Amino acid sequence: MLLIALLIPLGLAILVYLTVLARTAIAARAAPTLEALGLGAVVNFFDTFGISSFAQTTAWMKFRKMVPDKLIPPTMIAGLTPPAMAESIVFLWLLGVKVEPVLLFGAAMATFAGGIVGAPLVVRAKAWIVQMTVAIGLTIAGIANVLGILGALPVGGTASGLPLGLTIVGIAVSFVLGLLANFGVGNYAPSLVMFSLMGMDPHYCFPIMASGASLMGAGSSMRFIMVPELDLRIVVGLTLGGIPAVLVAALIVKSMDVDVLRYLITVVVFYTAIVMARAAIKGHREHKALGATAPLAAS
Repeated sequence: MLLIALLIPLGLAILVYLTVLARTAIAARAAPTLEALGLGAVVNFFDTFGISSFAQTTAWMKFRKMVPDKLIPPTMIAGLTPPAMAESIVFLWLLGVKVEPVLLFGAAMATFAGGIVGAPLVVRAKAWIVQMTVAIGLTIAGIANVLGILGALPVGGTASGLPLGLTIVGIAVSFVLGLLANFGVGNYAPSLVMFSLMGMDPHYCFPIMASGASLMGAGSSMRFIMVPELDLRIVVGLTLGGIPAVLVAALIVKSMDVDVLRYLITVVVFYTAIVMARAAIKGHREHKALGATAPLAAS
């Protein structure tokens, strides 16, 4: 019953959003570019394995100067949310029925709630501090995962649910991850390693994290496609290239050997930690530069 309570709103949301996007794009005569189609296919394929599509897309858009920097976040959210929603529906359909319902529904809704609560905090908090904290935490978690693979720590399992205490912890951490998403911290890598360390089969982590992420992006993406400066050719390309890619990748994840999946999780966690650390260092430098120029501006 709780699974249906997630599938129905996700299905309706993707239908409504794609209808609005199609009408807006047709009115603007915005045909997708080949580059955007290819980018959408590649980043969403790897996103299905837990490698953040936001990090990949940001890097490529900056390298190619596809859009002005200030338009990268709304372009990504508008273009990548429909594939993320399709991804969550596929994972819920293929694997969600096997996940303990309270954990699945609770963690997804907690991620959604954290995203709403965290939005106004962005203007007051220093993003680089949050990013560095998460990078350190992911590094520690990644080391723990490696020790588990080597047999030095008990890690991973075949569980499709958690005891009550760990369920509460998982839901609470999912809320925090939803909050951190506002600072550019994806919920995939932390969710993968957390639930694996708690003893869950890594396959069952995917419907939990995908449904939370897509619910969180559903509201904001509708608002962003109305931004006049947005290049709808890129948005449509990311969407049309991404949806088929996640369908293919989801089938691969479902049938992947659990040991291979644990190695993949370790790579994803360390990769995300490096990306977060680099973003934090860059943000710290920019913060110091602003602090140094402020007295000059005042004088």
